[in-house]
Amino acid sequence: MKIQIFNLPDLYARFSGQMGANMKSKVTLKEIVGIKIIYAILLVCYYWMWARRDWHDYYDTIQHTIVLFSIIFFAEQAYRIRKYSKEEKNQQAIGTLRRIDAIGLKVMVAAAIVIAFASAVTILDGRMAGYALVGTIFALTIIRFILFCAMNGKES
Repeated sequence: MKIQIFNLPDLYARFSGQMGANMKSKVTLKEIVGIKIIYAILLVCYYWMWARRDWHDYYDTIQHTIVLFSIIFFAEQAYRIRKYSKEEKNQQAIGTLRRIDAIGLKVMVAAAIVIAFASAVTILDGRMAGYALVGTIFALTIIRFILFCAMNGKES
């Protein structure tokens, strides 16, 4: 069984300035689920900007780049999600995603309990508990995407 996680010609088209033609393609649930990884990366970046305790001159450039990327990314995603909401949905893929989300919820609850316990017994301070939480969210988005690709490919 071959699992295709990224479509390389599609990625190349996005980053080579041919976005206009790519934006007309059909939006898939796999794309919507995969894009959540970028949301998680942005969450980690923003938490890093809020929770860090040091400062270097180049942090200003990093922050401005992240904010600019976020604005452009969210504008593009608003268009893609609006387009997806108008298309016919694959009910089998939606059912698969719901099962994966149920698994992810159980994993997140277990991780939150471990992080809360570690904070209660002073193994983690508040800042590190935050990093643990955003790290868990990031890991779960990647696991969710991989599971969706594997389970949806198996059922097709």
